Amino acid sequence: MGPERRPPHQVARALGLLAAVAALGLLCLLSVWLGSKEIAFDDVWHVLLHNDGSADAVIIHSVRLPRTALAVLVGAALGLAGTVMQALTRNPLADPGLFGVSAGAAFAIVFSIAVLGVSSLYGYIWFAFAGALAATAVVYFLGTRGNAGSSPVKLTLAGAAVTALLGSFTSAMVLTDPVALNRFRFWSAGSLSSVDGGSLARVLPFMLVGMVLAIASGPALNSLALGDDVAISLGRRLGPLRLRGALAITLLTGAAVAVAGPIVFLGLIVPHAVRFVLGTDHRWLLPYSAVLAPCLLLAADILGRIMARPMEIRAGVIVAFLGAPFFIYLVRRRKQLES
Repeated sequence: MGPERRPPHQVARALGLLAAVAALGLLCLLSVWLGSKEIAFDDVWHVLLHNDGSADAVIIHSVRLPRTALAVLVGAALGLAGTVMQALTRNPLADPGLFGVSAGAAFAIVFSIAVLGVSSLYGYIWFAFAGALAATAVVYFLGTRGNAGSSPVKLTLAGAAVTALLGSFTSAMVLTDPVALNRFRFWSAGSLSSVDGGSLARVLPFMLVGMVLAIASGPALNSLALGDDVAISLGRRLGPLRLRGALAITLLTGAAVAVAGPIVFLGLIVPHAVRFVLGTDHRWLLPYSAVLAPCLLLAADILGRIMARPMEIRAGVIVAFLGAPFFIYLVRRRKQLES
């Protein structure tokens, strides 16, 4: 017998993933090329291959390359966090920005600045992790209370309430502390600017661990989608699975918020788009989300730079502008299916 052949749809999915990676590479090149200062494309290639110390070289190597790398890391982190969160809660409306996870991380960082005087990114990261984990626990606790147990609507309302509460606390602190206010301006709209290679190096280990945990959970998340009883009958241990998923969400969201601020809807839009095309197999959902979410974030960042030259519109604003109508559509569609 000849070698076993993969089903045609598996080959198509693999080719589609390669095409998504190619699109990500193209967007990375555009991100390095386009900006508030116009640089000829030939000069970009020359500077990438030969750092000659010119003004263009400084802009590309010190500003645009770190910014592009940050967009890839943050996009992948939030895309994976959203996918895992939707699977663990069985809630298609789940997103780190909507469920209070990003708000918890941002609140903890502002608290560390205003109250404890923390001034280093490495210090912010640990507070971001603690805030993200605490917010996740509170939202899950509130969303599962009552005789009916948890439901997508209850979890969404709990997330909205926790986000609003933490947002008010954050605003109260930044309005009384100029240092915290200046830093909060960087986070509040979700920004990819003002980040250097050192900042990326500090958050990279946490993001990589979170990405490995998330992608490795793919087969188990498929079992969980069939229900707790079926997952247990298939040999899945639900406690360690949920703990691993919560740890992945905390690492990915906390690190992303620490360097880029709370970018909302990214973890909602991309998993839904991928699920619409590929189905519910998390072995493919997770890697596709890890590639396409950075594509969306990079495209938003590039668009923001082009639309408002010589100023710029922050990427988080554009993603929110795209995500809000999508979220409303999902809520309405869900109500129609339930009615």
